[in-house]
Amino acid sequence: MSNQEKNSKKTLGIISLAMINVAAVLSLRNFPTMAVEGWTSIFWYLLFTICFLIPISLVGAELASTWPEHGGIYAWIKRAFGDKNGFIAIWCGWVNNLVWFPTVLSFFAATLAYTILAPALQNNSVFMAVAMLSIFWIVTGFNFFGTRASSLLSSVGTLLGAIIPSVLLMGMMGVWIVQGKNIQIPAFTFDAFLPGLNIQSMIFAASMILMFAGMEMAGYHATETRNPAKDFPLAMFLSAGIICIISIIATLAVAFVVPVSKLNLNSGITETFALMFQEFNIGWAIIPVGFLLVVGIIAQLSTWLIGPAKGLLPAAMNGDLPPFFRKMNNHGIPTGVLIVQAVISSVFALIMVLFPSMNEGYWVMTAITTLVNCIMYLFLFAAVIQLRKTYPDTPRPFKLPGGTPGLWIIAGIGFLSVFFAFLVGFLPPDSAGFSGDITTIYVIGMIVAVFCIVFLPAIVFNRIKKPSWTPGAEELKILMDEE
Repeated sequence: MSNQEKNSKKTLGIISLAMINVAAVLSLRNFPTMAVEGWTSIFWYLLFTICFLIPISLVGAELASTWPEHGGIYAWIKRAFGDKNGFIAIWCGWVNNLVWFPTVLSFFAATLAYTILAPALQNNSVFMAVAMLSIFWIVTGFNFFGTRASSLLSSVGTLLGAIIPSVLLMGMMGVWIVQGKNIQIPAFTFDAFLPGLNIQSMIFAASMILMFAGMEMAGYHATETRNPAKDFPLAMFLSAGIICIISIIATLAVAFVVPVSKLNLNSGITETFALMFQEFNIGWAIIPVGFLLVVGIIAQLSTWLIGPAKGLLPAAMNGDLPPFFRKMNNHGIPTGVLIVQAVISSVFALIMVLFPSMNEGYWVMTAITTLVNCIMYLFLFAAVIQLRKTYPDTPRPFKLPGGTPGLWIIAGIGFLSVFFAFLVGFLPPDSAGFSGDITTIYVIGMIVAVFCIVFLPAIVFNRIKKPSWTPGAEELKILMDEE
């Protein structure tokens, strides 16, 4: 492939990269969960921003601008800690999504039913299954058309489906306050701002800190970026600012309007819009806003479909996975990985919808994958420190501020925050209803499950690995040219 052809594939700039991150991280689905906390949600958002969002943004900016390589996280951790650890890290990031996708698909189907079709369809398992699987495979197929198409969907979809609805929500909140309408949470006090110091608050913090996960998403597209050294840092800061500000204000909008007792964590955001529109006598507006919300969910789904899949591809090229995983089309899209993840996630989606009695077990599985995701981020924060030691003279267009002390403080805060979330994540919340010996069994089961999901596949793949898994020089050249 000529340099001109390679440059023609470099289609991403600051705005595109920022929108990829915003699409990955900013989810209106999280606002009702945080709104339950009332004024305390501000404390949590600020804490999560300081302890995770800012560190991961800065670390991602340094690594992506210094090593804009195929695979993002896989490439950085492989460089820092070797092939096996690089594979474990990206495997954690990829397998986590297999169970997470159905939760987003469920939100899509519920929003579609509540705002555009008929609210009663939310309780129709056939509709939910058809809607979830249809959009999942449509978006998977759409990503076959290349990075330009998926980037356009992320950018336009995030603007229409996340930013505009959030700004609308915040604007209506302002009108709501000015008109003196009833606010569902008590007046602000410092005590209301601070959370309770108990184990349940710790479990809540641990479960929610990764709501800002995904800031590394742009790194998977390093080789399609026009000017990585300049564009990555600016995109990181822009997306972090958008995410933090919108999250705080939009969450308060939900808390102001919807009583805690009526907050449905799956359709809470649509109910908030519906209540506001009814109060302002514009009930008809729920349909166009519902359409925007659906577009936003599709954009987020698309971003998470393609990003980790691109991250797993270099591991397949390295011979860590069976040959099917390295199949690509002419647009450089890892079609093999996309098909595998679509099949597995479709099975999980059907289980979630058709066997509601298994929802408690599905909740446990979701908790396990959160722990798995923590492992990837622990590797990432450790990698930026290790790479400073092993590659001290490598030019870094962007470096974490503060020299070596700044490196240790910023990466250390991120590492310790994720490590805290990892440890506390083994404990069940009160809502699980566990106690005594059952809690002990639960914790042991979680440990075993994490081992089986994270380390067992690496061991098995390493044992059954065949020479044919590693592409020859000629095939590798073709694969690299395609990508």
